Amino acid sequence: MAHKFTLAATVFICAMSVASLALANAAGEPPATAAQDAASSHGGHSGDDSGDHGPAFDEFRPFDAGADAMADVDAALIAAQSTGKRPLLVLGGNWCHDSRGIAAKFADSELAAIIEAHFLLVYVDVGRRDRNLEVAQRFGVDRIIGTPTIIVLSPQGELLNPASVHDWRNAAARTREETREFLLSFVDE
Repeated sequence: MAHKFTLAATVFICAMSVASLALANAAGEPPATAAQDAASSHGGHSGDDSGDHGPAFDEFRPFDAGADAMADVDAALIAAQSTGKRPLLVLGGNWCHDSRGIAAKFADSELAAIIEAHFLLVYVDVGRRDRNLEVAQRFGVDRIIGTPTIIVLSPQGELLNPASVHDWRNAAARTREETREFLLSFVDE
């Protein structure tokens, strides 16, 4: 019974994270933020990593260094078995402009609704590509080239996007429509 509570709590927390980010963004109020790490380059990112990227993405900091990432992924996989939703793993860090950028896009009301209906969103803090790397390796992604790295799984845990896991390192520059098309490409009509 405790395991079911943990699973339900994890799924609830993931859903509430998306909802609270969307509400905070809509209200113009930043949710609670973690202390910002000093910014630095993250392999493949060609932008300025000075850490000053304006308020648009600064309020989005969903990556929790203290979370048990593998347990969160396991909970999503268990929930996927009963819901048919696809685990959507975002491996990144709060220091990363593009990781915060994808979190901001996922909080957009239309994209949040797509995620809520079809995915189980799990943010995995990979630090500066020095933490929780075993999550990516578990699904055949041998290394994190840059952040964010996005892994989409079937409800059975199969990697669905092996060719595009590293394609979102420029997430902040991607359009809402590109993000929408990416998400919908994994939705069975």
